[in-house]
Amino acid sequence: MPTTIRIGLPPRRRGVALLAMGLLALPAIAAEGIRAGFAERDITPAIGQERPGGYGKAFHRKFHDACKVRVAVFADGTTTVAIVGVDALMLSRAVVQEARAGIARATPIAAGAVLIAASHSHSSGPVGMVQPGEYDAAPTDIRQLAYEHTAQADAAYLARVRDAIIDGVKAAQAALAPARLGFGVGHEDRAGFNRRFRMKNGQTWTNPGAANPDIISYAGPIDPDVGVIGAWTPDGRLLGVIVNHALHTNISPDGISANWVFHLEQTIQGALQTQVPIVFLAGACGDVSKLDALSRYERPSEGEWMRLVGGRVGAEAVKVLLAMHRGADVPLAARSKVWEIPRRAPAAASVERARRVVAAGKPSANPALTDWTFAKETLMADFLVRTAPRVEVEVQAIQIGPVVCLTDPAEYFVEYGLELKRRSPFPFTFPVELANGCVGYVPTEDAFGPKGGGYETRLTSYSNLAIDAGRQFAEAGVELATALKPGRVPEPPRVARPGVPWVFGNVPPQVD
Repeated sequence: MPTTIRIGLPPRRRGVALLAMGLLALPAIAAEGIRAGFAERDITPAIGQERPGGYGKAFHRKFHDACKVRVAVFADGTTTVAIVGVDALMLSRAVVQEARAGIARATPIAAGAVLIAASHSHSSGPVGMVQPGEYDAAPTDIRQLAYEHTAQADAAYLARVRDAIIDGVKAAQAALAPARLGFGVGHEDRAGFNRRFRMKNGQTWTNPGAANPDIISYAGPIDPDVGVIGAWTPDGRLLGVIVNHALHTNISPDGISANWVFHLEQTIQGALQTQVPIVFLAGACGDVSKLDALSRYERPSEGEWMRLVGGRVGAEAVKVLLAMHRGADVPLAARSKVWEIPRRAPAAASVERARRVVAAGKPSANPALTDWTFAKETLMADFLVRTAPRVEVEVQAIQIGPVVCLTDPAEYFVEYGLELKRRSPFPFTFPVELANGCVGYVPTEDAFGPKGGGYETRLTSYSNLAIDAGRQFAEAGVELATALKPGRVPEPPRVARPGVPWVFGNVPPQVD
């Protein structure tokens, strides 16, 4: 059974919880073979609904491809886990908890064994930034900034997404069938780039412009891993695929879209001649996107860029699927840690300056518009700090054999994802960002230092956790992963006895 531990428990209760988590006793490997089920549900927004992804308002005018809820469910005879990927910019903690509760009512799957992660598609439906009713108690001016000048979630759409998650998990659970799973990691290092750069002025800038002569170097790494789980029936029919990769889904296609995940799906399905669900889980990519400011070449159109990124990642996933071996001995486990992290408050002088900037009126062009936008965000963040000074967060570990998915609820900088992989005892570690809630950007502590910078470090209504939040997430993930016992990686049968030379091969050379 999954276990959630909340920090702050009395020592006696904490010991019981640690035992249940497996920190004092590792989970036993299930005796039964693995079963798997997959499903997907449509959550395509309507033309005219808000398009999230920025600090202001934008609206959908065209359709490109469908947005989906993508579900994988696994059961080993003792534990059942659900992995849900949602084509959405983000999902609030409230929506996640409502969906989990609905799943627990509709299926035998425990709420704590459900991982729900947003892909961060900037071309998806109205799920944020501002949540329904979030600023109802705010002063009139702050309420106006939130509801009239900021991307806002639509309550009816959120309910639709929640219900689609529940229905999708219910369908995948009903479809559970004996399976053979394979696991692997590919390498793709030309689709994504760190978008933060060290500049000659000593600061770090995000997206400083193509071929900017003031760039010194990238400010951080990328994670080229393409993690893949494949599920087949015992007779070899593909059931579904999970793909994990650390790259922003922030391309701007011509209309509503799952973003480059659409072309990831098209590439895998086309290569393998199948229509099975492809569940995408975004890795730690808060500072990784398709933009390479060091490139000296003209950028492709957004549509070409979507095909390029999704095709490259999808092609690598296909290579991994074709090479992996399959097995039925796949232990499952679910563990999580829930606690609260304080918001960081804007200084009084910053709030007063923000009031003056906002009161002067909204400009129509940059750079004044950017200054006004950050002033708006400062005032909104100030209200949140005063009314909800602490934020509930969750880090979850879902084990699927030799894979552990380690979640965070943030746009998490890639350095932390790489650290999780280094410190995890599992052969395959999949960091999963924007999972089970959303707290905005969580940069490294160095990004807030004298040589840091970039808009990810600005204090906004979207991103405002304490500077050490990323470190807290990493330590919680390592703690959960080390409490679990990795499953075996499937491999082909070993050679039973040495072979004999091939009769045409064991002859000496002939030179005359």
